[in-house]
Amino acid sequence: MKVLEIIQKSAAFLERKGVESPRLQSELILAHVLGLPRLQLYLNFERPVPEAQEEKARELVRRRGTREPLQHLIGSASFWGLEMLVNRDVLIPRPETELLGERARDFLRTWPGDTPRILDFGTGSGCLAIWLASQFPTARILAIDISPVALAVAAQNARRHGVGDRIEFCQHDGLPAPGEPCALVVSNPPYIPSAEIATLEPEVRDHDPRAALDGGPDGLDHYRHLALAAPAWLAPGGRMMLEFGDGQAAAITGLLHFQKWIVEPPIPDYSGRERILAAGR
Repeated sequence: MKVLEIIQKSAAFLERKGVESPRLQSELILAHVLGLPRLQLYLNFERPVPEAQEEKARELVRRRGTREPLQHLIGSASFWGLEMLVNRDVLIPRPETELLGERARDFLRTWPGDTPRILDFGTGSGCLAIWLASQFPTARILAIDISPVALAVAAQNARRHGVGDRIEFCQHDGLPAPGEPCALVVSNPPYIPSAEIATLEPEVRDHDPRAALDGGPDGLDHYRHLALAAPAWLAPGGRMMLEFGDGQAAAITGLLHFQKWIVEPPIPDYSGRERILAAGR
């Protein structure tokens, strides 16, 4: 079969399975199999695809039809242009978390001194810690997660991007005893209420690690912990920046106010939903 035929047949199959953007997904899968940038496919529509690669593409499309995430099929996800290895042990980075990284970067650019200290709580794939390390070549980062397998993926990503010597990965359930004060505490913690996980899209519900989704009965367990424990980690003038779910801004603001945080107005995401909170002491 030729490139265009495979794309068309794959897209039709994925559309029947209810997969969003079936044509784009088909192109990305075939580009991955052929080792080409996606746009190069348009210059090769009439190119015959060797049987082994055709079979591999067919198998990946079949798996995508079962709602296995595309990022798991190709083994990586982009975060601000950095390719992060991902699998079932880590949450797939989302565009909203890129916004959290952008806001963190903008704040750190105002920080006095050349070596900001950063704490990334719930690091998962390490995407935030690694991207911030790439933006601030002298930054030192403590990246915490409860999952040892997630930390192994994050460490591999850090080595891949040449920042492994400036990120300390720590397995801990919550924040450990305070260490060196940080300019920034940043977190995209689990925030889905436990009972709502069953209602999520299959790509998330069945393939992201539950521990990276489950925020407790109301989704706010980790925010309560951070509101109470993070002040001991924060340097004077430092900030805590948090990503959160739809409709949670008011409740999290209340938790932070109760613990004497000064909370800035919520920052919307690219669709206009409140998504990021920044707070200081």
